[in-house]
Amino acid sequence: MTWRVGVDVGGTFTDLVATDARGAILRYKVATTPAAPEIGLLEALRTLLRDIDATQIVALSHASTIATNALLGQVNLDLPRVAFITTEGFRDVLEIGRQARSSVYDLHVTRPTPLARREDRLTVRERIDYDGSVHVPLDPAGVAAAVATIRERGIGSVAVGLLNSYTNDVHERAVVEALHAALPGVAVTASSALVREEREYERFSTAVVNAALLPVVRGYLERLAAGVRALGIAAPVFVMQSNGGTAALAFVADRPATLVESGPASGVIAAAAVGATLGIADVLSFDMGGTTAKAGTIIGGQPEIAYEFEAAGATHSGRGRAGSGYPVRFPFVDLAEVSAGGGTIARLDSVGVLRVGPLSAGADPGPACYGKGTQPTVTDANVVLGRLNPVALVGGAFPIDAARSYAAVATVAAPLGGDVERTAAGIVALVDADMAKVLRIVSVERGLDPRDFVLMAFGGGGPLHACALADDLGMRRVVVPRYPGLFSALGLLAADVRATFSRSLVAPLDATTLGNARSVATALSEEARDALRLQDVPDERIRIVAELDVRYAGQSFDLTVPFEGDESAITEAFHQRHERRYGYAVRDERVELATVRITATGAVSSRAERRGARSRGTATIADVSAVPRLRAVRRSARDDTKTRRVWDAGAFVDAAIYQRELLDAGAAFEGPAIVEQYDTTTWVPRGWRATADVTGNLLLEKRA
Repeated sequence: MTWRVGVDVGGTFTDLVATDARGAILRYKVATTPAAPEIGLLEALRTLLRDIDATQIVALSHASTIATNALLGQVNLDLPRVAFITTEGFRDVLEIGRQARSSVYDLHVTRPTPLARREDRLTVRERIDYDGSVHVPLDPAGVAAAVATIRERGIGSVAVGLLNSYTNDVHERAVVEALHAALPGVAVTASSALVREEREYERFSTAVVNAALLPVVRGYLERLAAGVRALGIAAPVFVMQSNGGTAALAFVADRPATLVESGPASGVIAAAAVGATLGIADVLSFDMGGTTAKAGTIIGGQPEIAYEFEAAGATHSGRGRAGSGYPVRFPFVDLAEVSAGGGTIARLDSVGVLRVGPLSAGADPGPACYGKGTQPTVTDANVVLGRLNPVALVGGAFPIDAARSYAAVATVAAPLGGDVERTAAGIVALVDADMAKVLRIVSVERGLDPRDFVLMAFGGGGPLHACALADDLGMRRVVVPRYPGLFSALGLLAADVRATFSRSLVAPLDATTLGNARSVATALSEEARDALRLQDVPDERIRIVAELDVRYAGQSFDLTVPFEGDESAITEAFHQRHERRYGYAVRDERVELATVRITATGAVSSRAERRGARSRGTATIADVSAVPRLRAVRRSARDDTKTRRVWDAGAFVDAAIYQRELLDAGAAFEGPAIVEQYDTTTWVPRGWRATADVTGNLLLEKRA
């Protein structure tokens, strides 16, 4: 028997899920050690090895927030001093950046502190022209002087970013070779090795972010690899990238900037996988944890991908604040995020208005009902409303103090008239409104109608709030997967190995340009295949997707379309995409090509294996409408004498309590009802019907 293992290293808990070829699943949850996240991962593996043998593990994938945490300044994850070598005259590009202001009306707004100090930004005389020709040869004396300065200052990581090196990297390679020869222990990042695209600010920023993360992430990966081998596990180890695919440790060791959005990506991948088994192509994923809620979009079975983000940037109402972080030019699963989770704190502002967030009680002290905190949180509000078990969670292992929740909510209810229950309902309504915003950001604001999608709710709190969010957006169908609280770890088992390569090719979109683009795509495709071959992916499991970044002439931003057909077909695809995103298209405007993109995906299992897995007892979302043919709930799943008073639509009602693990396939029941399980609670309000499918998913449907 062989096992595949996924480990999601979160800020509070490390979740491990292991599955075998028969579909059996083992689940474990241990505490995370934020300063050394490999400790929690290895502890989770030790727990697993009490039940299986190390030689039975054939693949290990994991996601981590270490890159993000390091950029955010987490204690004990100190970034190194970084030097940046660039073209003479471009020393301050990192500081000048773009004209975006993170707070438009704040006269005192400040940009993030550059990761390379000004005195450590060194210049060399050289110039590559826009077409790749050498305009000014590289000055060897300037390179030698920069190398000597780096040696003298004891700097351990260097980024090299020269103007127009994306068209011709001959000078960058010469600088990198000089650094390696003179300073063999120094980590070096070349911008052209990471990003072969126009826009020097974004390319330089990506290189510097990568250089800053290299020592931190490489050290973590080395300790992780050594620890895994010490446990006797010889299986290959993969890491989730921000693009939703995994990569071998050796492949990402020099590219830590690809891991900045590693943690959140796996949940969306899991949502796409569950959607595929249910025959659902269009999904809005909703992940609510202890501190944040995240939403993503899956269209036609594929998660939406963006090609630039700002690492360690601030957000406002779920939208990233341009200019608040460090631009990173890598593909990533496009997510909207808001500070809204179970630990989000409710308060009265300076004029006595009830507010929820953005501060969180976190894991320590946590919600008041956990026994340490005193401030009211969303979790406490749900306890007061009866939606969470007032005695214990996690299958009875985690005690809950309902009286503390009531007392905490009462502190904000008193100035509002003293009605604790209505105040608790107000807290939940406010956090629901915030979370509905991020779902609108990834749907309505991108030209999509949420009513055409199914909501996939997971995380510790997602199923508790899912129906309210669906009602807000006019959605009629919700899926709660079998293990919502461990869903991101499951996503690691569904993720394929992935590598993305790109090259800018700025020219009017015509037949000649497309011919050149096809030549570039062929070269990039072979480069991508080689990257996957180095990660032991056989050729028969490699799939290549070609795309183009296209824009109207003179525009600053691009839209990505499939590289399919002639120039007329591609132009029309761009017009349609532009109209969907922005509400209009200018069909008589000149269109130009900006970038050629190639994504190589190495399937973790063959298509035949996937078809077999899907054919073994899967259900479709259409089964929800076949309620008259479904069997009643198994008697042991519900104790008819066990109900709880739960707040629903402005009043307390009696809600039936079900144990999820005891629900038979086909079991169906009406709300109001509560479904409890080890890792989450699902709230089914009046007007909704729940059905358990044959694979353990809970399918919720709004009744007419």
